[in-house]
Amino acid sequence: MLTFADKAILFYGSLKYDGSLPDGISVMNPFTEAEVFRAVSEFYRKFYSDPGPRRMIIGINPGRFGAGLTGIPFTDSVRLKEKCGLSIPGIKSYEISSVFMYEMIDGYGGPGKFYGDYYITSVSPLGFTSRNEKGREVNFNYYDNRNLEESIEEFAVASIRKQLDFGIERNICFCLGAGKNYRYLSRLNQKHHFFDHIEPLEHPRFIMQYKSKHKDACISDYLQKLKKSE
Repeated sequence: MLTFADKAILFYGSLKYDGSLPDGISVMNPFTEAEVFRAVSEFYRKFYSDPGPRRMIIGINPGRFGAGLTGIPFTDSVRLKEKCGLSIPGIKSYEISSVFMYEMIDGYGGPGKFYGDYYITSVSPLGFTSRNEKGREVNFNYYDNRNLEESIEEFAVASIRKQLDFGIERNICFCLGAGKNYRYLSRLNQKHHFFDHIEPLEHPRFIMQYKSKHKDACISDYLQKLKKSE
């Protein structure tokens, strides 16, 4: 019998995006890097080597310094080593969303407890980048370009369906991003009936950028909602 970890590793090992892309937009797929995929496999074997079930938390798409680099949602290299006991040679990254998430995870009871109850992914499990006016590569959210938003729908739906088969409880799902991401995911859910209910949470990056003085209150809000669903 395949464990939750086995199914996740098979999914990420075969993950690719074949849809169209607007001019200037590129895909990030860290799972093609051998050392990244090794760490990803170790992560899921460490925290998910059982049949499940878990509740799903769905973000936007991986960022360059979080899952776009480490392959693990909302986990930069610092949190990967300090909180998960894993590392990827040659990769050093710091991501403020990861800081928030792991403070929340600590409040939940630590990675072992949290990942025993929850599985984090994104509407698009692969990230996107573009070049800014100075030629620098920057993160690009799928919903910031209408053509990209439309193009990823088939990929997003297929990805969610595959991940539901890992061992996901479907009575409730949590959405990171109470605005555009929540509206997009809700629309998909209305069409495809993935979950009975989707509960929005403010996105960690938004909290850290605009509500950092209220971070502790935001963490408490997360914990109250996540533990209430147990």
